[in-house]
Amino acid sequence: MQTQLLIGGRLVAGEATAQPVYNAASGAQIAAVPEAAVAQVHSAVMAAETAFPGWARTAPKDRAALLLRIADHIDTEARAYAELESRNTGKPLAAALNDEMPSIADVFRFFAGACRSPQGLAAGEYLPGHTSIIRRDPVGVVGSIAPWNYPLMMAAWKIAPAIAAGNTLVLKPSELTPLTSLKLAAALAEILPPGWSTSSAVAANQWAARS
Repeated sequence: MQTQLLIGGRLVAGEATAQPVYNAASGAQIAAVPEAAVAQVHSAVMAAETAFPGWARTAPKDRAALLLRIADHIDTEARAYAELESRNTGKPLAAALNDEMPSIADVFRFFAGACRSPQGLAAGEYLPGHTSIIRRDPVGVVGSIAPWNYPLMMAAWKIAPAIAAGNTLVLKPSELTPLTSLKLAAALAEILPPGWSTSSAVAANQWAARS
């Protein structure tokens, strides 16, 4: 079971206290996830800050291609993700597999399309010789928190739009249900450019993504 953190493009063990993770149906412990030390969290954030300027300049078509690869990965590994989600949250396997996994893949596909067609509406020719438009630019490192009840779905809702918009990300999944997010982190290490990272916070599993 994948319990490592993704920091700076490398999977590493958390250096702080290991948090037990339980089977919600039986109460049995199924994993222990070492949290990140404070220094590891700082490293992840700094990595995201360092990577931001380059990622912000990435062409939308390239961001879209990576988002589509993540969606394909979710489809390919849907059963494994659903079984892990079912064990960790107590949801019926059929619900996780047939309802959540297709929707999670679709989130990444939606934002793959959205990032190639951002709107820049004209607000009007309000003075002679002047044109007002709306422009959207990446803002930097995004800090996100995902709750326990839809762990992978909520992570997808945070990750996909941040990537699509050219931002980098620090995501904190619930310490109660981190397992599918950590599994995804391992996949992101292979799919995304070097430097995307995940870390675990002192009080809860946390991971940061950067390109």
